[in-house]
Amino acid sequence: MAREVEVVRSRANAALKRVRAALAGRRPGEIVLEGERLVRDALAAGHRLDLLLVSEARAELAEDLAAREARVVQTDLLEAASGLRSAPGIVALAPTPRSRSLEELGAGVHSLYLVVCGVADPGNLGALARCAEAAGAEGLVVIAGGARPWNEKALRGSMGSLLRLPVVEVDDPSAAAAALAGAGLRQVAAATRGGTPHDAFDWSGGVALWVGGETGALPPVASGFEPVTIPMAGEVESLNVTVAASLLLYAAGHGRGQGRGRGR
Repeated sequence: MAREVEVVRSRANAALKRVRAALAGRRPGEIVLEGERLVRDALAAGHRLDLLLVSEARAELAEDLAAREARVVQTDLLEAASGLRSAPGIVALAPTPRSRSLEELGAGVHSLYLVVCGVADPGNLGALARCAEAAGAEGLVVIAGGARPWNEKALRGSMGSLLRLPVVEVDDPSAAAAALAGAGLRQVAAATRGGTPHDAFDWSGGVALWVGGETGALPPVASGFEPVTIPMAGEVESLNVTVAASLLLYAAGHGRGQGRGRGR
């Protein structure tokens, strides 16, 4: 016999107010997860959900996730609280994942880390995390000054990768470079021009690949790194940061004998 479900039917409900506040950035200790896939990814990765709301139109999810204490909300009210144009009918709040420290980075013979500097578009940052995980990277280092990895757009763009991949947020790029070098990683900088072609580059050993934001600029400390370049034909000025990072990450994985990475 199906259990009777109480449906939230007031816009003034405390749970809906909490979601709206989180989407407006007024709850810095929480992240917003919208969509069934992202919620299930968070649960599978071991993240705790503090609040889980599903629309009345998708009430079967409440039954499926009953152990998670899902609450059912009148469909139009949950749609109004959503941060998406097409509301998916499920939204959760979870504690902001703990940022790892640079000292926690483990480096082995085949370690690969992606270091992201100044990426302003959270969708691009999420896509970079997705590429890094797919290519077998062991972690993502995000230098302050761009989008944060816990932005809801970044989380959606990552398709769950930001919830699985170890993430380090660092204020000082020089400190990040020193810690990565101290962990035995070679410092490699993505350069629009003038570097060794990516398919001829020596990717052996542990590598920290630094990529700049939409302008391609990297911090001054990167001037001493090994530059790698993707050759381009015609009058093309540069590639989108996600496209460029994808090519370089896969070149790094192939060059170090990892094939398609860890096969996640």
